[in-house]
Amino acid sequence: MPVQQTRPRPAAPDTRAAVPRARALLTAAAPALGAYAAVRAVGLLVFQVWASAAGKDALHLLGGRWDSVWYQRIAAHGYGHTVTLPDGGVHPDLAFFPLLPALERGLAAVTPFTVRGAGIAVAWLAGLLAAWGIYAVGARLHGRRTGVVLAALWGAYPTAFVQSMAYTETLFTALAAWSLYAVLRDRWITAGALCVLAGLTRPSAAALIAALALTAATILVRDRRAGGRRGLLRRNGRMLLGACLAPLGWLAYVVFVAVRQGGPFAYFEVQAQWGNSIDGGRALAGFIAGLPLPAALGLCAALGLLGWLVFLCVRQRQPLPVLVYGIAIVVVSLIGSGYFGSRPRLMMPAFPLLLPPAVALAGLRTTVRTGAVLAALAVGSAAYGAWTLLGPGPP
Repeated sequence: MPVQQTRPRPAAPDTRAAVPRARALLTAAAPALGAYAAVRAVGLLVFQVWASAAGKDALHLLGGRWDSVWYQRIAAHGYGHTVTLPDGGVHPDLAFFPLLPALERGLAAVTPFTVRGAGIAVAWLAGLLAAWGIYAVGARLHGRRTGVVLAALWGAYPTAFVQSMAYTETLFTALAAWSLYAVLRDRWITAGALCVLAGLTRPSAAALIAALALTAATILVRDRRAGGRRGLLRRNGRMLLGACLAPLGWLAYVVFVAVRQGGPFAYFEVQAQWGNSIDGGRALAGFIAGLPLPAALGLCAALGLLGWLVFLCVRQRQPLPVLVYGIAIVVVSLIGSGYFGSRPRLMMPAFPLLLPPAVALAGLRTTVRTGAVLAALAVGSAAYGAWTLLGPGPP
């Protein structure tokens, strides 16, 4: 699998060209952003119609339930809220990372939005930024047409309705996609800084940290074999700085929880209280074993499809940081002991899994065929999203 090659360091950037360059990048990405927005508009329209028919408030369903409420409470009051369950279990709000609440609070302070409205606004804006970053990665690897299809496919992911909710998935995916793009461009300090923010957003930032660390280590080993030790650190100084920056956001929050709770392992204890400890997949196996046979076979088929997509990503020879990130997100999502229904949502940031089907769809003979497939996927995703959001359980 290819690893990003080191190259001579560019000259200092011309800041006068920054705005035209950004405008050109946005213009190039416009078809992808339009395709993504159209797919999500279908989802929101179907959901609005379905919710109205059921006599329910669509905005409340998007921003006023489940994890959204915890983030908004943190935004409004800071940390310190704990819920004690009827069975004696304890759920502290320290399980939730701080970047989204900080953005909600900041946006609500400078706009007419309520904290709930700010959360939805952040999610929708982050969805566009994520689609842009996903397009940028896909276009760099396989051309602009594939990048457009990849962004649209991510918008039609089965649990893409979460992209319209006041959750952290879109914000995290935006930061991860642009961080990976920066690595592909050999902009390691930018990649590390974005990873810091991702580490303040979700615990799954561990996958992005691992991708950057493994890529940097591989480049160091290759350069040492090629050129010896002399000048190794000087040649790769910016890469090492970016890789060292990457885990600081996640570590900062772990330390914050440790200091607040008075124990070095407090963060992991908090996650365990929510049932989010790592069990190596035992909870998943137990869940499958407890299902009726038809449902168990269906779930095994879905897991088989997931494994096939991972195989296709490996066979596609995706660049090392992209491949490691995608696989790590899947692994982290499957080996935890948390609520099973959330696992498809937890895997949604693994957009590299969609690269093989995106390449295949982009290769269809006509744009009409590609558009027809994407439209069918968008409608299916919209129907599933509306059905899920109108149900009783969290996604």
